[in-house]
Amino acid sequence: MQEAAALWRSTLSPPVCGFLTVFWLFSLKLECDKLASEKSEMQRHYVMYYEMSYGLNIEMHKQAEIVKRLNGICAQVLPYLSQEHQQQVLGAIERAKQVTAPELNSIIRQQLQAHQLSQLQALALPLTPLPVGLQPPSLPAVSAGTGLLSLSALGSQAHLSKEDKNGHDGDAHQDDDGEKSD
Repeated sequence: MQEAAALWRSTLSPPVCGFLTVFWLFSLKLECDKLASEKSEMQRHYVMYYEMSYGLNIEMHKQAEIVKRLNGICAQVLPYLSQEHQQQVLGAIERAKQVTAPELNSIIRQQLQAHQLSQLQALALPLTPLPVGLQPPSLPAVSAGTGLLSLSALGSQAHLSKEDKNGHDGDAHQDDDGEKSD
């Protein structure tokens, strides 16, 4: 490689050689800067994943402690149940221990949909009667994929319609006793 560089320098004039050397050094500096940027981005991702992993680990230990305590409560209460109820509880505990990942996903999906539905119902029911001629905002259809986006859009709609109902037109504001002031 050094022989090729020496041959290259000997065949070119000094200004051209100097220009090519500067260009080569500049391209190496750009490559170095690019690698440094990628390195810092990778370090940022590493820190983010480490923090997520740490949080999940803490949550897992918290859930394990909750399970241990609930299991202790069940063991304390179980002797006070009738023989028939004891068998039912023991069967339910064994079924709970054998939960699978698809079952968990299904339960989480059902809970999310129930939560979204309760939020939609809360937004759909006006707390104060609407003035004559004013229609409530229409609710968009919510699917599993667009649920959160729909909810955020509904929140902004409800916020805007609430401002419209309160009559915030910037000219006059009502005091607490109902009188207008400027």
